[in-house]
Amino acid sequence: MRVIGGGVVQARSRPTTASARVGTLRNGAKVSIECQVEGQYIRGDVRATSLWNRLTNGRYISHAYVSAGSIPKCGASQPTPSPSPVGSASPAQPMTNDEFIAASVPGAQQGWREFGVPASVTIGQAILESGWGRSALAMNDRNYFGIKCFNNDPGPIASGCRTYRTTECDKDGKCFTTSATFRTYRSMADSFRDHGHFLRSNSRYAPAFAHNRDPDKFLTEIWKAGYATDPKYDTKVIGIMKQYNLYKYDIWR
Repeated sequence: MRVIGGGVVQARSRPTTASARVGTLRNGAKVSIECQVEGQYIRGDVRATSLWNRLTNGRYISHAYVSAGSIPKCGASQPTPSPSPVGSASPAQPMTNDEFIAASVPGAQQGWREFGVPASVTIGQAILESGWGRSALAMNDRNYFGIKCFNNDPGPIASGCRTYRTTECDKDGKCFTTSATFRTYRSMADSFRDHGHFLRSNSRYAPAFAHNRDPDKFLTEIWKAGYATDPKYDTKVIGIMKQYNLYKYDIWR
C-alpha cells in the first residue's frame, strides 16, 4: 500500500484535518495500515472519500491519498481517557452526515439566539472539527469543538472536564505526547451553545460580530483572530457551508 499525493500527505492524530499533525508521508511512501474509520470527507489524488486509514503506529491518513485494496473497518475502541466526570452523558452513537446536520440545527440556532453566532458557521465548524461527530471527544464527551478546560474550569455551560493524552507538534514539526483537559457536555446542544459563549466572551473575536449576518465574513474574521492555526481553515469551513447549504439554517433570513 502506497501514498499517492502531490508533495506530501499529512498524518493526523485523528481522522480530521482539524486534528494535530503528527507526521508527513511523501508521494510513493509505503504505509502499514491497521484498519479504516469514518472521518472528515476529503477529495484527494486517488479518490474522494470520508474513510481514513489508521496506521499501525496509531496515526491517521485519509484514504483519498492511498492506493490500496480492501481494508477492514476498525473496531469500536477509542483512545483511553481519564474516568468519566460526574454528570457526563453516556457515549454518543455514530450518525450519518445528514443525521449529524439535522441534530446540529437546534443547538446552533440557540447559539445564534443567545450569543449571535450564525448557525451555519457553528454547524460547519462542528463538521470539520469533530469529523462529523466521530472524534473521540465528540463520541465520549459531546465536545464538538475541542474547547479545553482552563484552570480546570468548565465554564457556565459544560458539565465538567476530562483529561486526554494528546499529540502536539511545535513550529518545526517535532511532535511529542502530552495531556490536555477538555470540557464535557450533557448534550450536543450544550456543546454548540458553549461554542457561541466561547466566541462571544473572548474579546479577540469581537470584530467578527460586526459581520454576524454575513457567515462567510464572520468565519474569516474569527480565523484571522487566531481561532485555528490551519492556514486553510477558513476556506475549508466555508467550503463545507456551501457544499451542504448550511446557510438555510440561519434564522434571521
